[in-house]
Amino acid sequence: MKKYFFVLLLPFVSVFLFAQQSDRKPIIGISGYVDGTTAKLGMTYVESVRKGGGIPFILPLSTDTLMIDDLLNNIDGLIMSGGEDIDPLIYGEEPHIMLGKVTHQRDTFDLQLIKRAIKKKIPILGICRGEQALNVAMGGTLYQDIPSQIENAIEHSQKEARNYASHPIQIEENTILSSLLKCKTAMVNSFHHQSIKELAPGLIVCAISPDGIIEGVESEDGLSIGVQFHPEGFVFHGDNQFLPLFEWIVEKAKKRSRTSM
Repeated sequence: MKKYFFVLLLPFVSVFLFAQQSDRKPIIGISGYVDGTTAKLGMTYVESVRKGGGIPFILPLSTDTLMIDDLLNNIDGLIMSGGEDIDPLIYGEEPHIMLGKVTHQRDTFDLQLIKRAIKKKIPILGICRGEQALNVAMGGTLYQDIPSQIENAIEHSQKEARNYASHPIQIEENTILSSLLKCKTAMVNSFHHQSIKELAPGLIVCAISPDGIIEGVESEDGLSIGVQFHPEGFVFHGDNQFLPLFEWIVEKAKKRSRTSM
């Protein structure tokens, strides 16, 4: 009798466990960086993921490919954070005289994260350097220094706080970004001197600044978005106009988590 009772109970236990798993908040890995011997990441990213409905998880920098795979196997979505310049030797160019600080260890980590995440169909949100890294990982190139390489460029390295919008962008119609932000133009912050030059295969442009610099890209498969500005700078300070970007990565991660059960 006890055996039959246990067999009858199993389907109900399975349904309960599935319901518990499907209600789990998705884990969003965020690429960190190293300052000396300290692994770091701004709280702006952490809080923005939390507000978007996910569980933020800071990914410690490593060049160990096995560890990178283990990290990716334990997250549902990936955010590539901002930071240093990317070494141009990676995409076949000599260093420009105005090239800023590069960190080879982080370049290796970020590019491996992205390439492996794409293979695993993990959704990606790239922010500032993260957008540039997404483009390089997929086969594109960068302007190493906007002021000296692009004529009539506007200011892209603002001195104001991160919740201050310093220039507009035009958002392309019928893109994921336009559906998320529900507008044709937006005012954004700007903290970069590099930007996308040659667009990588598999990416489309979804936003540009008045001087033609690419401010947003998304992948043709709909699993990756990159933005040149810092949406987390607004969200952290209570301005939720760009919160839909974090809600998007959380929702994509949630769907992936459910289908992989």
